[in-house]
Amino acid sequence: QVQLVESGGGLVQPGGSLRLSCAPSGSRFSINTMGWYRQAPGKQRDLVASITSGGSTAYADSVKGRFTISRDNAKNTVYLQMNSLKPEDTSVYYCHVQRTYPIIDYWGKGTLVTVSS
Repeated sequence: QVQLVESGGGLVQPGGSLRLSCAPSGSRFSINTMGWYRQAPGKQRDLVASITSGGSTAYADSVKGRFTISRDNAKNTVYLQMNSLKPEDTSVYYCHVQRTYPIIDYWGKGTLVTVSS
């Protein structure tokens, strides 16, 4: 069965950087969109960044110019490079993978990112 393995979260000072990674485990399958969402306590889960199989990317306005999403198809892995981190970036970050055929959504368990002095 497919599980999404996330890593890279932690504590960082404002202005610092972190890189998140996520890779499905289990059987391989065709993937359309991969992405990252975040959810702070008491808030809804929102899209941070996504990337399609063709390399097209989309970002939340709040992270444009600071975050970069990428994927390595050979390793079946998606990354989120986070630079110039701000306290408001503090959230649990969730990896999301959409299987192409059939369409199935997979979610990681979440990795905590805390931005604080």
